[in-house]
Order: sequence, then structure tokens, then C-alpha cells
Amino acid sequence: MKTDKKVTPYKDSTLNKKEQVEKMFDTISENYDGLNRVISFGTDIKWRKKVLATIIEHQPESILDIATGTGDLAVKFAEKTSATKIIGLDLSEGMLSIARKKVADTALKNKLEFIKGDSEALPFKDNMFDAITVSFGIRNFENLEKGLSEILRVLKPNGLFIILETSIPTSFIFKQGYKIHSKIVLPLIGKLFSKDKAAYNYLSESASVFPYGEKLNNILRKIGFINVINNPQTFGVATIYTATK
Repeated sequence: MKTDKKVTPYKDSTLNKKEQVEKMFDTISENYDGLNRVISFGTDIKWRKKVLATIIEHQPESILDIATGTGDLAVKFAEKTSATKIIGLDLSEGMLSIARKKVADTALKNKLEFIKGDSEALPFKDNMFDAITVSFGIRNFENLEKGLSEILRVLKPNGLFIILETSIPTSFIFKQGYKIHSKIVLPLIGKLFSKDKAAYNYLSESASVFPYGEKLNNILRKIGFINVINNPQTFGVATIYTATK
């Protein structure tokens, strides 16, 4: 399988991938939540609920949500878990500004913090979090192994790491449907409703080349994670990965 190293949002840009991703999400932040619901036909909500259920079962006191975006999942952690420290981290200040508005006038702001940061240079001490999640953001890492190594570093021993990411169905019928949706429908929706049509072309292309299933399992094991399991969702169009330290 190809890697996603050369897949960037803006083909002719002189910015590196990390800078391009930041620019892209700043641009599409206002429409991001609504377009996610439309593009996934609402199934992304079900996938996030499964991540939330797994986190609740683990009973962490501290949670880091990387690539938190507009903070949907981090807010749910604050609402539904007994964790006393929850941090949502993202490269995009545009996305974070929306996340902060969601909790600005609520009691949740006392247990939830949104900060701008780089997943490949996390501003935290070693062994700091009981649980770490990344939802639909890990394929945007410029250096996947470096980012995963940073996550392993700040995760406590016996801590839980969860990835929710797009994947490709293995069934021929569903694979064809996935290709139509990702190559035609997703870019079309992005073109019609977003200020940045290149962003949705990138989201489609990056998903198509990112390692998934056992290939991503093996990368996680190589970094040092243990108890690595992948659980395909909705005929394989997304996968939830769990691992520990």
C-alpha cells in the first residue's frame, strides 16, 4: 500500500504538510461539524459513541483528545466521565475557537481545556494521561511514527489509546460504494458547501492511502504499544483501534 507522505491539502503550496493541514482546518472550521454529519450520513456519531463507551469503561482520571477539532468528543468526555482533567489538543486555532464556545458558559469549562499544540511534539510530561484518543486526525500527522511515539510517551503505563479513523471495506460491493462516495460524493459536497474545495479532495485522498487494519496494528506494535486490536465499523468504512502501554 502507498503511504500518505505525499498527500497534502494544497498541491502547489510551499508549506509543509503540518502547516497546510492547519491552514485547511482553519478555513473549513465553521462548516466542519455540519458537513461531517452530511458526509458520513450521521454514522460518525455512532462511532464516537463507541469510543466514548470504551473510555467510560476504562474510568480514566485524565484524558487527552488529540486532533480534537471542534471538541465534540472532548465535550462528551467532560459530560459523561468522572475524569478530572480533560485536554483537547489541535493544530487549528479556528477549530479550537469553536470548541471553546461550546463550553464557554457551562460548568464543563472547569474540567475541560482546549489548547493549540503539535501532536508530534506534545507539550506534556511523560506518563501523564490515563487515556488518549485521536478521531479522524491520525492520517493528518506529518510523521506518523513520531506522533505515535509521542502519544506512547505521555500515556501512563496500562493507559488506554484509542484511534477512530477511516478505512477501506474489504468486501467488493462495499468497496465500490466506498470509492464512489470518497472520490465523487465527498469532494462534491465539499465543493458545494465549503469555502475550500481542496480540503475535501485531500480528506478523500488521504483516507484512500492511509494504512489501516493489520498494517496500522503493526505500526502501533513497532512503536511499542501492546494489546493492539482493530474493530471495523459500518462494513469497514471506519475502524476503531485500541491499544495499551
